[in-house]
Amino acid sequence: MASKPSALFVYYTYSQQTGAVVETMAGVLRERGFEVQLAQLEFTDPRYAKRFAQFPLRHAYRDIFGMVWPQMRGKTGQIRIPDSAMHGAHDLVVIGSPTWWLHPCMPIRSFLESEVAGALLANRRCAAVAVAHRYWRDDLRILQQLIVRRGGNYLDGSHFTAGGGPVDSMLALLSYLSTGVTRERYFGVRIPPATLQPSYVEQSRAFAGRLADQVLDRAVA
Repeated sequence: MASKPSALFVYYTYSQQTGAVVETMAGVLRERGFEVQLAQLEFTDPRYAKRFAQFPLRHAYRDIFGMVWPQMRGKTGQIRIPDSAMHGAHDLVVIGSPTWWLHPCMPIRSFLESEVAGALLANRRCAAVAVAHRYWRDDLRILQQLIVRRGGNYLDGSHFTAGGGPVDSMLALLSYLSTGVTRERYFGVRIPPATLQPSYVEQSRAFAGRLADQVLDRAVA
């Protein structure tokens, strides 16, 4: 009897939006016969970890805007990588990252620039997921670049966003990260829901299905 194909999700999530996408995709792959492992990174860097140790943020404005400089410069930090991401020859590796100031979040960048990622991704079929409040393009582009740099065979990428325009979506994000709840107004301004649009479920399922098709088709070939 042939062994099941194997898929690994390496991701970071703070507000659980990226986690929701990953869980949905993982469910689809399991339905398609994959053995699925989830590897959620921990952000342990002493310079930044304390601010992300609880949800919501204690000092939302200071903590969010304090990440602008290190994020835009592509800085890395200390992370804890689960054992499930340390070993194994997977048929598919999916990297999931929230968007922090247009870029992949520091924990995911740190992972993708690590020796562990080099060993894990080299010559493996890979995909990327960018989760953003609004601006996702640079996040997904950089994820692809980092995966390819580590020797991964990049299959595809997808993005998932909350609703709203440039201003009201930012207000919604600040409101959510400072209070932990979704509100209809912030400082008197009507704001959209701060969480992902409900369509993320079907979008996640469709994307996972496309990835499964590519992996299984190649396995048959």
